Amino acid sequence: MTASDDSERRARVTLSLLADAGDPVLGAALRDRTAADLLAVTLGVSTQGDAVLTDEAEERALSLAMQKWRRRIPLLPSAGRLAAWQDSGLRLVCPGEPEWPSQLDDLGDTRPLLLWVRGSADLRYACLRSVAVVGARAATHYGLKVAVELGAALAERGTTVVSGGAFGIDASAHRGALAADGLTIAVLAGGISYGYPKAHTSLFSAITAQGAVVSECPPEQPPTRPGFLVRNRIIAALGRGTVVVEAALRSGALNTARHARELCRPVMAVPGPVTSEQSAGCHELIREYGAMCVTDARDVLEHLSPAGEGTGGGPRRGPALDLDRLDPTARAVLEHVPARGGRGPASVAVRAGVDFDTAVRELGLLAAAGYVRRCDQGWQAVRVRPAGEPADQPDQ
Repeated sequence: MTASDDSERRARVTLSLLADAGDPVLGAALRDRTAADLLAVTLGVSTQGDAVLTDEAEERALSLAMQKWRRRIPLLPSAGRLAAWQDSGLRLVCPGEPEWPSQLDDLGDTRPLLLWVRGSADLRYACLRSVAVVGARAATHYGLKVAVELGAALAERGTTVVSGGAFGIDASAHRGALAADGLTIAVLAGGISYGYPKAHTSLFSAITAQGAVVSECPPEQPPTRPGFLVRNRIIAALGRGTVVVEAALRSGALNTARHARELCRPVMAVPGPVTSEQSAGCHELIREYGAMCVTDARDVLEHLSPAGEGTGGGPRRGPALDLDRLDPTARAVLEHVPARGGRGPASVAVRAGVDFDTAVRELGLLAAAGYVRRCDQGWQAVRVRPAGEPADQPDQ
């Protein structure tokens, strides 16, 4: 990392502590200016280019926003506290970095400045094949059962389950994915170290071991009421589609569905009893907003378009990442994973000329991208069937 890269990261951290999450004024200001330059103007270190934006209304909005940010400067944590956050196992992921999920860029001016991440999963690879599963906190037994089964079935099919870590449907979807030894991502409305809800400490620990917990908020920041709705845009953007399992008419899950719709992601809803208030929101999504009715993981995956682009139907074919976009180490590992039978990670490591830990990591990333899968003998390469080839055509 160059000195300028490090300066930019530090500037993004500082701005994230001064500005509100998802502030579109800040996002607009960063279109043509680095975070370091904008921070210098905000702190009064530089007066060059105070008129960051050409639009007068945007300039006025930025001027007012900077006044608010400057009032918060005394609240900035010390350098030692910032270092302690990273020493505690948290890592920063910023736009343009290898682990940054590119679909977050679809949020435009409300794209997160950065993400704090804790967990074993590579966030970008984990979200290549992903579905947001959301719903009511005060869920019924029916909704909880559907969410667990859906999360498990999606995970078994190599799809990452993205949700908000809340009570009810969110927690059940996470637990279903964990039970199937799959990947799951929890996007929190508050800081990761704060860990709201507190009752989910063990759940977050399990997600960290098997997937990742993510937040754009400073690690120790408690969630705010508006923060839950602001957080929902990240859940919608990380998922290649959004499924609402159970939701009342005023449920926050409907907010996530609206974000997904604005992002041109498939929106799906699970039907429930017509007598249940907790399913009224799902029925409204289907009736009024054209959400697709789904009942299981197969339905969900059939509605996801290739690589998460567009809103067309049909099952995904082939890997979620082009071969030429894999880094050299990943390609070297893939080269030594057989298409028939299988090979253990230690054997793959020797043949690829990498150490064991690197081989294990790359195999996990290749699995998330759809190139390999586990088998009884270890790992096996996935044969990609070209579009139009019959499903029952035998391997050559």
